[in-house]
Amino acid sequence: MSAMPPAQPASNPFISSPTYLMACQQLRQVARETELDEGVAERLMLPKRSQIVSIPVRMEDGRTEVFVGYRVQHSLTSGASKGGLRYAKNVDLGEVAALAMWMSWKCGIMNLPFGGAKGGIAVDPAELRGGEKERLTRRFTDEIQNIIGPRVDVMAPDMGTDEQTMAWIYDTYSMKVGYACPEIVTGKPVELGGCVGRKEATGRGVVYCITEALNELRINPETATAVVQGFGNVGSVTSEELVKIGAKVIAIGDRYGAIRNDRGINVAKLLAYQSTNERKTVVGFPEAEAIPDAELFTTPCTVLVPAAMERVITGENANKLKCRVLAEGANGPTDPAADAILARSDIFLIPDVLCNAGGVTVSYFEWVQDLAQFMWDEEEVNSQLKKQMLRAFTRVREEAKKRKVTNRTAALSIGVQKVAREKAKRGLYP
Repeated sequence: MSAMPPAQPASNPFISSPTYLMACQQLRQVARETELDEGVAERLMLPKRSQIVSIPVRMEDGRTEVFVGYRVQHSLTSGASKGGLRYAKNVDLGEVAALAMWMSWKCGIMNLPFGGAKGGIAVDPAELRGGEKERLTRRFTDEIQNIIGPRVDVMAPDMGTDEQTMAWIYDTYSMKVGYACPEIVTGKPVELGGCVGRKEATGRGVVYCITEALNELRINPETATAVVQGFGNVGSVTSEELVKIGAKVIAIGDRYGAIRNDRGINVAKLLAYQSTNERKTVVGFPEAEAIPDAELFTTPCTVLVPAAMERVITGENANKLKCRVLAEGANGPTDPAADAILARSDIFLIPDVLCNAGGVTVSYFEWVQDLAQFMWDEEEVNSQLKKQMLRAFTRVREEAKKRKVTNRTAALSIGVQKVAREKAKRGLYP
């Protein structure tokens, strides 16, 4: 009989989060499919370590505001834990725990010597003024100093953070330990030991996977159309890279609204427009028409790329999708109810733990370069990224075909089993 993790106790501090429950549901399914050892499965259900901190910050108007920050390390079995830091108004402990769990599977799929981690601060970065973001970042770094380190836990940018945020973390940590320690974060400026191509890595990885899917489906990229939800780092780079392979991006949305042009959106002009308006939005772009947000996912296209938030494709809208390929640039964009619907459709799903793994892969390259103090050029970075992404894509497809399961189940199985094997080999201390 297949083992599966037990139901979560009411005392579980993460259980109020629907995103965490979604991650647990996925793990239970993999446990059933792979007959995962019950003891290992139970250990994988809960993070290794979690820390909640209060972050008092002196605001520009002179008052003090206290923010709540989180850092969750899901697994340290495979090596240092690795994962982004997001600034988002509604981020909570359960969401961060789910993202850390997914990062463990992602590192397993890519065969990286990392466990999964994630961090978050409950703040809308768009509302921060002057030096508030820097003060917030530095104080957060100081508060979690006891659980981070280049061989313990390495942060990277995520939603609401960027290479400047990582530079502040690098500097704060280095001041505390007394020497320059660039390997404490990845995704930092190239001048400080960052890796060329890291900022574009997630979007490039998404398009490497899309290209492979189109090849398998025998669809010429130059005849393909694409819709992208989210126009931050991942969505914008994905859009640029889609144009490079000949695809036509016909609709794009962000937190403020959505636009469409069936003749194709000029992505370069849209990026220039976005950079000049106050809200940094795609809304109001003169070479496209505004459409309701709900229409973005139902726009007929070859490739749909959700590249923003979790749980945007649900049981309510999954049967309305009109794409041939669903490429999950975001983490957890499809909930389990939608998964069940998609499994019965002809949509080719590229699951998040594979599709957006380019970011952590090049983060690994950056970490290795910082440890060795020997930097690669961009050609080498992109070549290695493509090789790793295509290798992982092939492994997932072979697993899916061999076991006659969905791409998501195949990808998660590969990631979970790698961590499970390592836990079993290392044993249980004491």
